[in-house]
Amino acid sequence: MAERELLLGCDIGSSSVKTTLLDAATGKAVAAGSSPHEEMPISSPQKGRAEQDPGMWWENLVAAVQEAMRQADASPKEVRAIGIAYQMHGLVLVDKKQNVLRPAIIWCDSRAASVGDTAFHEIGEAYCLEHYLNSPGNFTASRLKWVMEHEPETFKKADSMLLPGDYIAMRMTGETATTLTGLSEGVLWDFREKQPADLLLSYYGIPEKLLATAHPSFDLHGKLTGKAAKELGLKKRTPVTYKAGDQPNNAFSLNVLNPGEAAATAGTSGVIYAVTDRPAFDPKSRVNTFMHVNNREQSPRNGVLLCVNGTGILNSWLKKILTNESAFDYNDMNRLAMVAVPGSGGLTILPFGNGAERILENREIGAQLLDLDLNRHGRADLCRAVQEGIVFALRYGFDIMRDMGIEPKWVRAGRANMFQSPLFRELFADNTGAVLELYRTDGSEGAARGAGIGAGIFRDEQDAFIGLEKLEVIEPDKERVKVYDELYQNWLTGLSRFLP
Repeated sequence: MAERELLLGCDIGSSSVKTTLLDAATGKAVAAGSSPHEEMPISSPQKGRAEQDPGMWWENLVAAVQEAMRQADASPKEVRAIGIAYQMHGLVLVDKKQNVLRPAIIWCDSRAASVGDTAFHEIGEAYCLEHYLNSPGNFTASRLKWVMEHEPETFKKADSMLLPGDYIAMRMTGETATTLTGLSEGVLWDFREKQPADLLLSYYGIPEKLLATAHPSFDLHGKLTGKAAKELGLKKRTPVTYKAGDQPNNAFSLNVLNPGEAAATAGTSGVIYAVTDRPAFDPKSRVNTFMHVNNREQSPRNGVLLCVNGTGILNSWLKKILTNESAFDYNDMNRLAMVAVPGSGGLTILPFGNGAERILENREIGAQLLDLDLNRHGRADLCRAVQEGIVFALRYGFDIMRDMGIEPKWVRAGRANMFQSPLFRELFADNTGAVLELYRTDGSEGAARGAGIGAGIFRDEQDAFIGLEKLEVIEPDKERVKVYDELYQNWLTGLSRFLP
């Protein structure tokens, strides 16, 4: 068999680690791996806390890479480059010997919200928005400040602060490095001055030397050490040539690169990510602007991200409490949801039970079940109310983006997670008013395509998307739109009970 030119994409999520081997010649996936088969645990030592052991990510990455290599019957020398996508906003601290100093504080942890809010007001809201395009909020810089204040002995030992993808790249290459997009997602980048956020670092008392060297997303981030190559079953000195947070990477994987284009996901959290060429921001920082993977000085590209933490995690919670039967799965829930009428018989769900929600100005109002009638509502109403509540929450954020002048006419998504539900797809199109395009891809495949660009195997971004397969197009239905406009107003009334 002729030797192939394969690209390895790795997606480090909070639930699982996924890998894809992509044939560079055809743009088609030849194998995929995933680990663990059950969800990775998230530790919550106190209310609003969420932590994971970074070593667990590495162990599952090793398993997922080996699974993909076995499936493809691939030899190590066929893998020409590696790309990494990762859960955003996490904080990993390592010492001079690259030992992890404490569990990673991950994306849905709320502990630093008040730290960032105080900085927002004391530095000056106008300054933060004009320079960082965000409040420091509950992001990585604020989390580091929390560690400095509450765990000073740990902070003193820290040599580098890393994002989850930076940690994985460090385990692969032995080098500590980050990306320009990564600095922006931590609110550590000054968009106006085009440099690290010196004033915020000074305000927090964070030494700039803790920031790892920053590269573009498409770049050489190091090469596999002998130790890492042996563990992964790959060739020593295989280059790591792409790294990006999961949402910019998801947009990239769907070829969403230019102003007016948008991508969506509906996994543990739900996200709509729209590309703009402007330094756009929401005055209340309810949606957030970060540097996109293809940002260049001559052609700026930023991603405006709205996130609803309580998305797939709410659907998963419902599945667990509905039945303990192993045969009852998400397809059964989707069929039940289709049985119920629009509006779920008056049952309303607010899907906000997974930490502080940015679209609610970092409030933690919890998930709420409103107007439950014990004589009328059953499993079908619950299943539909969950899907409607999630989409209404996404619509709430989408309206904030519209107020910023960002209104994509179409949104692309992979047919995965909640987008596997026909009802969810219909609800999404009818409530956003955008045409929904579904593709056969995922974050690990996107990371593989990114590795191909970074390694120079693909000539350009257009060349990287050969083989990307469109599966379905869902357009808004005018009659259903009228129905959901009214139901959405009812949902807003329910939400108003929990907001000042």
